[in-house]
Amino acid sequence: MKNRRDTNKRSSEVIVRFPPSPTGNLHIGGARTALFNYLFAKKHGGKIYLRLEDTDRERSKPEFERNILDGLAWLDLAADTLPDGKELWRQSERADVYRTHLKKLVASGAAYLSQEKERERREVVRFKNPGSLITFHDIIRGPITFDTKELGDFVIAKSIEEPLYHLAVVIDDAALGITHVIRGEDHISNTPRQILLQRALGFAEPLYAHIPLILAPDRSKLSKRHGAVAVTEYREQGYLPEALVNYLALLGWNPGTDREIFSLDELAEQFDLKRVQRGGAIFNAEKLNWINKEWLRTLPPDVSERAVRSALATETPRIKEDVLARALPTILERIGKWGDVRALAEAGELDYLRAAPKVDPAHLPWKGEPIESTREHLAEAAGRLERVAGAFSKDAITLALMPYAEEKGKGNVLWPVRFALSGREKSPDPFTLAYILGKEETLRRLAAASNLLS
Repeated sequence: MKNRRDTNKRSSEVIVRFPPSPTGNLHIGGARTALFNYLFAKKHGGKIYLRLEDTDRERSKPEFERNILDGLAWLDLAADTLPDGKELWRQSERADVYRTHLKKLVASGAAYLSQEKERERREVVRFKNPGSLITFHDIIRGPITFDTKELGDFVIAKSIEEPLYHLAVVIDDAALGITHVIRGEDHISNTPRQILLQRALGFAEPLYAHIPLILAPDRSKLSKRHGAVAVTEYREQGYLPEALVNYLALLGWNPGTDREIFSLDELAEQFDLKRVQRGGAIFNAEKLNWINKEWLRTLPPDVSERAVRSALATETPRIKEDVLARALPTILERIGKWGDVRALAEAGELDYLRAAPKVDPAHLPWKGEPIESTREHLAEAAGRLERVAGAFSKDAITLALMPYAEEKGKGNVLWPVRFALSGREKSPDPFTLAYILGKEETLRRLAAASNLLS
């Protein structure tokens, strides 16, 4: 393997690429590939280039290109400036380069023009396959051998003007000085064709690393039902980009420890291709939500409050600022992403924060407790809370109510207080509710509930 690059070359020479095709949106699989390339480059002080493989003119669309760029920017996976000073490499702009190499291959006898007849007769360019055994060392999977006889003389261009995928990739990788090709395992079968072309063109062979595919929980191909949606849809659902990057890094790779929460910079420090697994990586939406929730905990309160308020922007009446600030920890405990705030609101579970609930008096007594006793409990609770001096904190509220609740029965006292404050059978505990609503509103709701039982 005389053309294979030396794995011990200094790290500053590492150059990788992420080459999406703008024939569709940036999905989870592509984002994970971009991330692994990014982490490898940053770990070794190298570079990562962004290349749009847009030679399929019919299927390549501007809206897909925008989606890809938007998704990468949101994830903060910034590519390096290209050698020519541009930010983006487009294959559609390199027709002259491909044509020159095609002519050289034909002139040298490594390729030939072939008359093909499908729907109509046309002249394609086929590579003259020497039919040799090819072995390459995959950084993740070890030695892989192919008998290229089985490939036959494969087509490398529809015409001298229309190169196909394998040829364009090989030419571009050489032009960019790519040292490592990190891509999905579904590209393993493409590697022998590309190595044959590299040798025919006299190009150095990059090192290869084929990462495992992302699978659904039942180990089937990941579909939209399981989470294979555009990266930008995760943004719209309210996930944090830091959390999605964190989760994607753990799909097929682990740091060798029990640690699971990493920033992008920390991932770059820890990343090692040798710790990438060979088997398929299972997409687990619950794990993604857990990681996102852990990242939500790291946000400053003012940032969280703005995000929650933004999610509730269309709800009326608006929640008072002081009430929302006190409710924030309780809301954050119940969500995995910002989109869940909207879901809670639509289910009516945050209505008690905006206005006093319409309380059904039949639901106020606890399990057969007499109505008159329940009324007395509400009145006593109100009196005790009214006498709370100083800060109306959760601890102060608990200290005021708990002795009486333990004397009369916790359910008998605490249930009607909670229901009077929230109007819901399922809600935060009464101490939390009273703290969130504040002293004045709490006393108002308790009095209203007591009056319903008179």
